[in-house]
Amino acid sequence: MSRRCELTGKGVLVGHKVSHSNIKTKRRFLPNLCNVTLQSDALKRNVRLRVSTNALKSVDHRGGLDAFLMKARDTELSPRALELKKKIKAAAAS
Repeated sequence: MSRRCELTGKGVLVGHKVSHSNIKTKRRFLPNLCNVTLQSDALKRNVRLRVSTNALKSVDHRGGLDAFLMKARDTELSPRALELKKKIKAAAAS
């Protein structure tokens, strides 16, 4: 399972752990990911996604999962989220 947010694309960053004596060793900064169930109004069902806590705040701010996906860029979204976006567009059009 990759450590990448399915909605924002946020992933692992690499940096240095710096000791008191200024010795630098490589370390990884992991995103804060949560397994969450979000409600899709257009599809009328629940969707399980692995998203960062920052993305959860963004989903709330934009007014739900459907609004977030409609506004998000396709390059940021995971293949699962991109498929959801297409289904939501089709449901909204009909």
